[in-house]
Amino acid sequence: MSTTIAVIGATGNMGSAISKSLSKGNYHLLLNAKDETKLGAVLGDIKKGNPAANVKTFDYSANASWEADVIILALPYGAEKEVAQRIKGIASNKIVISISNPLNETYSGLVTSPDTSAAEELQKLLPDSKVVKAFNTTFAADFSSPVIAGKQVDAFIAGNDGQALQTVSELVSTSGFNPIIAGELPVSRTLENMAALLIGLTIKYNYNWVAGWKVLHN
Repeated sequence: MSTTIAVIGATGNMGSAISKSLSKGNYHLLLNAKDETKLGAVLGDIKKGNPAANVKTFDYSANASWEADVIILALPYGAEKEVAQRIKGIASNKIVISISNPLNETYSGLVTSPDTSAAEELQKLLPDSKVVKAFNTTFAADFSSPVIAGKQVDAFIAGNDGQALQTVSELVSTSGFNPIIAGELPVSRTLENMAALLIGLTIKYNYNWVAGWKVLHN
């Protein structure tokens, strides 16, 4: 049986990139977004590239989440709380992926305090869910170019549940990246700071939003 994945916020840059990448795998995708016209366009793009893709759209995040095994919140940090409250009752025991980076208005740092992260805050909002941090250190453009300068981009993952981490690692791999399990959920503080640094470097050195992290080792 294929894993069912709900992507909440599927029309954003990251949400659409994730959706299109995962549509290539053996998954049942449920896509949700506020703008139904844009959502239909994402669905059309997926079907055009892969007519056999197992994907459909929903007009309400709770409906999309109901039958999902994995819920990806492809949302800005500021939108997570509202959606978490909406899906809390049906997200129990499910994997919920936080991709957000709580950046300040100037992209110079994070609005969260050093002793927490967006993912940890989401875990408090969804205490019965298995929150995993993933996809936050990759740019949307990287999904179509996951190999940069001859190196496969690493995508870091953090969470407290071992089986959830393995499941998310498979999603990351399907998306074209090299998955690295970085540690338990508090490690997401570091991952969110890594994203802020990469964004700052991209702006400073004009990487054209095709950039990523790579751990080089023997």
